[in-house]
Amino acid sequence: MINTLEVIHNFNAGPSILPKTVFEQASQSVLNYNNTGLSILEIGHRTNTFQPIMDEARALLKELMKLDDDHEVLFLHGGASTQFMQVPMNLLNEKETAAFSDTGVWSSKAIKEAKLFGNVEVVCSSKESNYNYIPKDFAVPNDAKYFHITTNNTIYGTQWQKIPHTSNSMVADMSSDILSRELEFNKFDLIYAGAQKNIGAAGVNVVVVNKNCLGKVKRSIPTIMDYRNHIKEGSMLNTPPVFAIYVCMLTLRWLKEQGGVAAIEKINNEKAVLLYNEIDANALFTGTVAKEDRSKMNVCFVMDNATIEEAFLTFAKENNIIGIKGHRMVGGFRASLYNALPMESVKYLVELMKAFALKYA
Repeated sequence: MINTLEVIHNFNAGPSILPKTVFEQASQSVLNYNNTGLSILEIGHRTNTFQPIMDEARALLKELMKLDDDHEVLFLHGGASTQFMQVPMNLLNEKETAAFSDTGVWSSKAIKEAKLFGNVEVVCSSKESNYNYIPKDFAVPNDAKYFHITTNNTIYGTQWQKIPHTSNSMVADMSSDILSRELEFNKFDLIYAGAQKNIGAAGVNVVVVNKNCLGKVKRSIPTIMDYRNHIKEGSMLNTPPVFAIYVCMLTLRWLKEQGGVAAIEKINNEKAVLLYNEIDANALFTGTVAKEDRSKMNVCFVMDNATIEEAFLTFAKENNIIGIKGHRMVGGFRASLYNALPMESVKYLVELMKAFALKYA
C-alpha cells in the first residue's frame, strides 16, 4: 500500500497531474460546495449556484488566451475525439476540401472522420518515420476550407514549435499543450482540447470557435452537434459535466495565479531543457524525436540497451515515479511535463536517471 505521506511524482500522459490546491478545493466541494450544504456533484446546472462557475470558467479561458469578441468558449461533452467529426460537420461542405497535417495517431483519426463529410487532402505527413518529426516543406491549397494541425503529439513526443502561416482558416487540436505556451490564439478559427492534461479533469472538452465561420455548411446538423446552439445556450444546451467544469475553473484560477500563460511557459521550458539535457548527456538514454521538434509536454526516450528498460521502470516505481512507460507504438519511456508538474519532480527524475546510469555503466 502506498504511504499517503510519500511524494508521488506523476508523469502520466493523461488523465494527468493537477495542482494540489485544485484537489484540495475540489475534494472539499464534493462534501460541501461553498457552504451550501450540497455537494458539487448534486447541484442543479440551471441554478444560481452553478451559473457563476460556468461564467467564471469561460471568462478565465478568454482572459488567459486573450481572445477577441469574435471567439466563443464552449465546454462540451465527448472529449477531443468527438471533435474529429463535429468540426467537419460544422465547417466542411460535402464537395469542399479540408487540408490536414498527419503527425500522429490523433491527427490520423481526425483525418478518417473528416472524410465522412467532405474531401480531405493530407498536405504533409511524417508517418514514414513513425512520426518522429514535424514536416517542414509543404503547401496548403488556397481553396482548402481549413487547415487542421495537432499542435502536440502525446504519443510520439513531437510539437509544432512554430505554427504554420497560411491564408486558410486554421483548426487545431491542442489537447496536450493548450495553455502551456503563448500563441496567437485569435488566429485560429477553431481550437479544441480534451481537458485532462493542462486544463482540468477528464470528462469535458473545451472548444474555442470564431462564430463568424459557422452557419456556412448546407447540410442539416443535428441539434446537439451544432456549435451555434451551444453558443446560444452558454454551453448548457444539455446537462453539462458539472464537476469537470468546476475542476477546470479551479485549474484556470490556479494558472492565472501563477502569472498566466507566459509565466507557465517559462517554467515549462526550464523543465523540458533540464530533462532533455540529461537524456542527451546520459550514455544509457536516447531521445526518439528530431531535436528541433521535441515536445515540451511529452518527452519520449529509449535505451540503447532495451534489455534493461524494464529494470529502469521498476527502479522508477520503487522510487515513487509513475507514468513514464512509453506508449506501445513508440516503446521506451515518456515523461509528461504538463503545467501542474512541479520542477522538483523533473529534478528528481533526472537524479534517478543519473543513479541508474552509475549502476548499469
